[in-house]
Amino acid sequence: MTSEHTHATHPKIVTRLKRAEGHLRAVTAMIEDGKPCLDIAQQLQAVESAIRNAKQALIHDHMDHCLSDGATDRDDLKAISRFL
Repeated sequence: MTSEHTHATHPKIVTRLKRAEGHLRAVTAMIEDGKPCLDIAQQLQAVESAIRNAKQALIHDHMDHCLSDGATDRDDLKAISRFL
């Protein structure tokens, strides 16, 4: 898609994803350094949570934005809601 599609919440979502990226790098380092599995699992949980929160924020923002603008058809809303 070549057209720009930005919502006000996108910078916060990018921040969340960068946080998840940092957690994921930490997991890789922990595995390479032979850290305990419990510690690695806890860090993976942080990665999963950060990504889930970013995804939910993006989807909710899309639904709110597009419903208020009347710019999205019903099929689009159904399609994106499957990702929740």
